[in-house]
Amino acid sequence: MRSVAFVAFAALAALVAAPASAGDYPWQPTKPITIIVPWAAGGSTDQVTRVLAGELELALGQKVVVINQSGASGSIGKRNVWRAPHDGYTWAAGAPKMLGTYKLVGLFDTAIEDWLLYLDAVTPTLIGVNPDTPYQTMGELLDAMRARPGQVSVATAGVGSSGHTTIEAITQAMGLTYKNVSYDGGNPAVIATVAGETEVTTQLSTEQIEMARAGRLRILAVVADRPIEMVGLGVLPPITDWTGPIPNTLTHFGMFAPADLPAEVIRTFDMIWEERISSSQALNDYAEDRGTVFMAAFGDAAQEAVAPTVRADAWTLHAAGRTVMSPEELGIPKP
Repeated sequence: MRSVAFVAFAALAALVAAPASAGDYPWQPTKPITIIVPWAAGGSTDQVTRVLAGELELALGQKVVVINQSGASGSIGKRNVWRAPHDGYTWAAGAPKMLGTYKLVGLFDTAIEDWLLYLDAVTPTLIGVNPDTPYQTMGELLDAMRARPGQVSVATAGVGSSGHTTIEAITQAMGLTYKNVSYDGGNPAVIATVAGETEVTTQLSTEQIEMARAGRLRILAVVADRPIEMVGLGVLPPITDWTGPIPNTLTHFGMFAPADLPAEVIRTFDMIWEERISSSQALNDYAEDRGTVFMAAFGDAAQEAVAPTVRADAWTLHAAGRTVMSPEELGIPKP
């Protein structure tokens, strides 16, 4: 299996020419644009999408409305985007790698190639525990899982979410079991751990970092293959210090829509990503503050960036017995 590599992706270089104004784009929206966040408010997708919406409003000169529609591991909101007119006015946001595994787990008959991807960040997961638990190190947590098979409770955002595939990758590598407790989003999962409903959460850095800075979570490790320094948390040890190589659990974020949008809409968003999003100070500042990495990519580059994580998640879910078919049936090769 490929090991995790938390690579600091450099933002794409901005064009030398000044960014186009709204009137210069091929597509001129005449009403507000909707972005559906298929998770509860406050999570990673919700956070970065609201920053992105502000940038899009500046580019297009049109209101961008963010709506939360959670449920079924994010598939309900994305299905509603697919059912809406494919005209550029309705988008989904989140982790596009899940588009590659929904059919595999029986939630939504779609494939990642059916969608246009516009990425804005790539984020690692953290292993966080309630401070009242006895676990001071990752080693102590793993020892508890060995001593109490299937009893250590872990909060995630549901089957196929970043938190879920992360804990599966770790426990599969170590031959351990745990108690999965699912919530309608990463933020509710983190809050549940802070409240003591669960002992552990394996959600994303953007969702855990503020609680960790406030001392309401204890971070034991970052899911990466090298130490990573995060503002306010110091240097976090990599999970591979305990597990050895594990599948790639990085999570890319962005917005996406059906691939058959009108050509002028596609060209407009391509231009926005080339000229504005790639040099967005607001997104860069957000990334630095929230323990993530700013990454602007679209088209083939976005598909290529996400593909390794789709493969890793697909086979991790299959090994966990969560799939209704083999990834091979969908043409997803083993990592």
